[in-house]
Amino acid sequence: MTSPVFVENLSKQYRIGAVPQETMLREKLVSLLKHPFRRKFATEETIWALRNVSMSVQSGEVVGIIGRNGAGKSTLLKVLSRITRPTSGMVRVRGRVASLLEVGTGFHEELTGRENIFLNGSILGMKKSEIEDKLDAIIAFAGVEKFIETPIKRYSSGMRLRLGFAVAAHLDPDVLIVDEVLAVGDAGFQKKCLNVMEDLRQGGRTVLFVSHNMVAVENLCSRGVWIDNGQVEMDGPAKDVIRAYMGAFANSHATELSAIKTRRGSGEIRYTGVEFLAKDGQPQNITCSGDALIMRFRYHAEKPIPYPSFGFRLFTELGSLVTETSTWHHGIDIPLAPPGDGWIDLEIGLLNLLPAHYYLSLWLTGEGEGRVIYDCLEHCTRLEVEASSVYQSSRVIDSRHGIVFFPQRWKLDGLQSAPRDAILHLGSEERQLE
Repeated sequence: MTSPVFVENLSKQYRIGAVPQETMLREKLVSLLKHPFRRKFATEETIWALRNVSMSVQSGEVVGIIGRNGAGKSTLLKVLSRITRPTSGMVRVRGRVASLLEVGTGFHEELTGRENIFLNGSILGMKKSEIEDKLDAIIAFAGVEKFIETPIKRYSSGMRLRLGFAVAAHLDPDVLIVDEVLAVGDAGFQKKCLNVMEDLRQGGRTVLFVSHNMVAVENLCSRGVWIDNGQVEMDGPAKDVIRAYMGAFANSHATELSAIKTRRGSGEIRYTGVEFLAKDGQPQNITCSGDALIMRFRYHAEKPIPYPSFGFRLFTELGSLVTETSTWHHGIDIPLAPPGDGWIDLEIGLLNLLPAHYYLSLWLTGEGEGRVIYDCLEHCTRLEVEASSVYQSSRVIDSRHGIVFFPQRWKLDGLQSAPRDAILHLGSEERQLE
């Protein structure tokens, strides 16, 4: 059986800061008239967004494509969607293709939502009669009934995405290509999107799904493809690929952050290291469920930084967000971070995580228009939590029992036949039996 999507030795090269070469006589004449004295430089800087990528996708497969920002995921989808041409290699996509790569792709700012449905649908290859038959369903799916006669330039980015996905979903495509559709929209809309992709899978259609939401990739996709530096790093069962991808960001002993290149931000102040300390301030080589913990975030500031905000997100090994916190969340306003080296501590009285590997993503932001980002590192260090008898019962709980445990108290007063009351109180050294 012929694969709906087949890619062999695909490569895509871009020229940095260079004007694209004209391939047609008309383009060359127009370029000459516009820039008659432009010089052609002998050397040009180039980058390979994709390099020798090979893969095939069968009917009924939902493939999650993961990787860090700039890895080449979106470039791959653009080539498959015929938005851009490959530099070399072979690409074959069979059947009706619907792609949603950017919010508002194919929309006209001055047209209403209704008019843009017809415009976007025709761009995707739908007939007018087909759009008319599905118009009400598209509007209802997008949830824009009240604004359907409003020019789309007044729509929010979330409304645009919902409308664009609604049109693509009702195209009944053989191949659906989606890039970060879950990044915008509320939980209800995200569930609709996942349901559509699941319906397509059950109907024998093919879905290529790029997302940073590892939980959605794991639940929706049977197969994962990890792309790094424009190449396929791993291709296999989604859970195995996600685990390898998350594990590649850090190892348990790497707390030095200065040398990490894959970070965003202006850099006036940056994280230089993370330490996990015991209650007495000494290095904590082993962290167990229920332990007290101090997380020390070291930084270096190039100049005085007014009102910096230190924060992090904690993820499970498969990318589920456990918690997000920061000095801003706690209402802590730091007037000034002086230039040079320093640190800030987060004290956790009782770590209620169950045994597993956890990853931290860090950020440093400041005040200003558009929220100034000084530093941002994804999954840059790992916290390993070991098992312990957190309920003081000699019975160890582990990752099979969930992600977190709760400080709690059981009371047996309602047991008629119980000769005594048993109370177990987490955090106490005793179990009280009456």
